[in-house]
Amino acid sequence: MSVLLEPFSYGYMFNAIWVSALVGGVCAFLSCYLMLKGWSLIGDALSHSIVPGVAGAYMLGLPFSIGAFFSGGLAAGTMLFLNQRTRLREDTIIGLIFSSFFGLGLFMVSLNPTSVNIQTIVLGNILAIAPSDIVQLAIIGFVSLAILLLKWKDLMVTFFDENHARSIGLNPLWLKGLFFTLLSATTVAALQTVGAFLVICMVVTPGATAYLLTTASRGY
Repeated sequence: MSVLLEPFSYGYMFNAIWVSALVGGVCAFLSCYLMLKGWSLIGDALSHSIVPGVAGAYMLGLPFSIGAFFSGGLAAGTMLFLNQRTRLREDTIIGLIFSSFFGLGLFMVSLNPTSVNIQTIVLGNILAIAPSDIVQLAIIGFVSLAILLLKWKDLMVTFFDENHARSIGLNPLWLKGLFFTLLSATTVAALQTVGAFLVICMVVTPGATAYLLTTASRGY
């Protein structure tokens, strides 16, 4: 038992464990909606779409989380706009945005490669996370979780049937925008902990597992 409890005696390990648990919980919540809507690859798209924001933030000397959130929000907003205004399928839109933003990010990295730590972007650095980043991640995690707990039924209705959502007075466009904002913020938080590659797993695997184990949303 002492061997199992020993990691909690180290401050950096304790911080890594509870921050990972918080970010993982929020990602799992969002993952369920992505699976229901068939948008599981959006997590993949956002995790790669934030690369130009990270590269730009490093070049300007800004915290990379600011650039990542801006880039992720721009990518999510563009996907939502194209989904509403064009006849393109969701998978086509995701592929278009994913490749465009990721290509732009690699181009920006090639302009000034020494300013960007690729390993941090790809793999994260959970054990060396700074206290200021912990506070930022905690705020993102708890605020996102609180909003999801308050709005989960409205989001469920919107993702199942937008026409029904409009008929009962909901605004599907606003709710989708809220969801993508939360997804972008959570993706940035997860990027700082596990990196761009594992973000994909965190927003796909929980929803896929739940989809295999149950066929109903309890309590609705």
